[in-house]
Amino acid sequence: MGHPRMFADDDPILARVRELALALPDSDEKVSHGRPAFFTTKVFAYYGGSVRVDGVWTQHPHSLVVRPDPGDERALRDDVRGYVPAYLGPSGWLGLDLHIGADWDEVAELLDASYRLTAPKRSIRRLDAAD
Repeated sequence: MGHPRMFADDDPILARVRELALALPDSDEKVSHGRPAFFTTKVFAYYGGSVRVDGVWTQHPHSLVVRPDPGDERALRDDVRGYVPAYLGPSGWLGLDLHIGADWDEVAELLDASYRLTAPKRSIRRLDAAD
């Protein structure tokens, strides 16, 4: 049995995340564990996440979950919008709630950094050539 779908296609925040993520070379989207996942050969971002504290699950349905650039990790951890997502957090992934106030330049930078940590070298070269 698969995971239940945990997003709405008409979500305007998801639409903007989708636009930014799918603009990166060779990127695509799939549903993974009920949430949109953006990937090349590996996932570089998820839309939505959750945290489990003392056995209670807290959902962050309008958030971006990425692997941050190591230089940005501390700032994301200290940001009131930031959280360490269940399951992915121990592998270096962090979440950022977007419903609190999305800075789309910041979102684009986070997507770019996570993409660069996961995408094949040829895709990164294509991204650099487009800049």
